[in-house]
Amino acid sequence: MHKNGVLERHYESGGKSGMKKIAVYGKGGIGKSTTVSNLAVALAEKGYKVMQIGCDPKADSTIQLRHGKEIPTVLEMFQQKKQNLKLEDMVTVGYAGVVCVEAGGPTPGLGCAGRGIITALEKLEETGAYETYQPDIVLYDVLGDVVCGGFSMPMRKGYADQVFIITSGENMAIHAGANIAMAVENFRNRGYASLGGIILNKREVPREEEKVRELAGDFHTQIIGQLDRSELVMEAEEAGKVLLEYAPDSQMAEEYRKLADQILAVCGEERPC
Repeated sequence: MHKNGVLERHYESGGKSGMKKIAVYGKGGIGKSTTVSNLAVALAEKGYKVMQIGCDPKADSTIQLRHGKEIPTVLEMFQQKKQNLKLEDMVTVGYAGVVCVEAGGPTPGLGCAGRGIITALEKLEETGAYETYQPDIVLYDVLGDVVCGGFSMPMRKGYADQVFIITSGENMAIHAGANIAMAVENFRNRGYASLGGIILNKREVPREEEKVRELAGDFHTQIIGQLDRSELVMEAEEAGKVLLEYAPDSQMAEEYRKLADQILAVCGEERPC
């Protein structure tokens, strides 16, 4: 069956490879949400059922999958409904059938920003989200400027299996990437998520690839994908769409599809048949 131009396939939960849980971290403004949303669609094109969970107080991780339409966040809905909170209050299905959730955050200055992530992940479990939607792949899109409290929760045991870091060659992005990698390393002995690799989102700064290779080497990992800087990405955002919907036949769209293949390879996942 086709929906939104994408081939949809349905699988039984708990198939031979099980649900893959992937956390993507990066500094604010590095293009993380844009990358994750396009990655979600690239995976959906391959026949996977994808759930994307935005773990950022801005609550705009999935907005391009919803053509610019805002949705209530889990934290907002929990504050309004408390124990009457239902799964349908928290979840919206977006472009290509991607299941969209936004954790949200408190009013600035009035609470811990990580609290929305903790609440979202707890309430999704309590309301049976994974059993209901049966995603093959869950993508956590996590702000990585500060890796503490709720922001570290997606990499903890029982949530993500693999962490990928998005960075450019800009110094602040490299610094944030190193902090995220260090957090994953410090959690390693507790059976938490492992570091799957680094995604280079190019900003065309001097020595960019060299600096990101050095970062990967420092943490004994690899650059698993590279994304070129493209005006098309910004055009798609202005149109309120992911690039794979806006320009599906472009070279940039192929870069996102290649990245999806590379992430699947790291996770040991074969394409469904």
